[in-house]
Amino acid sequence: MEDLVRELMNNEKMFLVVVIAGAITIMSIIKAFTSMITGLASERTRREVAAYIAEGSMTPEQGNQLLNKRKNNGAHGCG
Repeated sequence: MEDLVRELMNNEKMFLVVVIAGAITIMSIIKAFTSMITGLASERTRREVAAYIAEGSMTPEQGNQLLNKRKNNGAHGCG
């Protein structure tokens, strides 16, 4: 492992490629997690609105308006 690190430090072009590839990989992973969490939060909101409609504290029209406002405002996540 030490030999690999020394080789990378001696070869500046290879070091730059490794750093850029690592940054792209990390950014891709972060974007995937962000997308997953956003999707889960959106689904949770839809389930909560459905529960309010089922218990009768909200009409289906009110729930539809609430979800449409949320989509139009570009809001992500719960709250």
